[in-house]
Amino acid sequence: MPVVRSGEAVTHEIHGARFVSYATPLTGSRELCAWRGEIPPGTRAPPHTVNREEIFHLLVGDLLITLDGRTERISAGDTVIIGPGATLAVENPAEHTAISWVTTSVGLTARLADGTLLTPPWAN
Repeated sequence: MPVVRSGEAVTHEIHGARFVSYATPLTGSRELCAWRGEIPPGTRAPPHTVNREEIFHLLVGDLLITLDGRTERISAGDTVIIGPGATLAVENPAEHTAISWVTTSVGLTARLADGTLLTPPWAN
């Protein structure tokens, strides 16, 4: 039984946010990835288009989520379902760090508006 202890999780930082990955192929997951996102106050992640469905659950705080041009304020306890091919942007306008939990399938990539392809190590 693979158990990933909190001290064994791998941390990555990009666009001002921290991603702490728990479930990846490197930790024994074959199909799914899961990570905790820490989004500091004032962070604005650039719009990016994902190739896999993501389930984005906000554990702590408030965020502005823009999905395919429509912006919603979400609060702790809210879940956003992001379909493959959707364009997503995340902003933390609050004064406190927001914490999320994200689950997706192995192989997630994200394409920035300038065409740059990101292969996040926490999702592969």
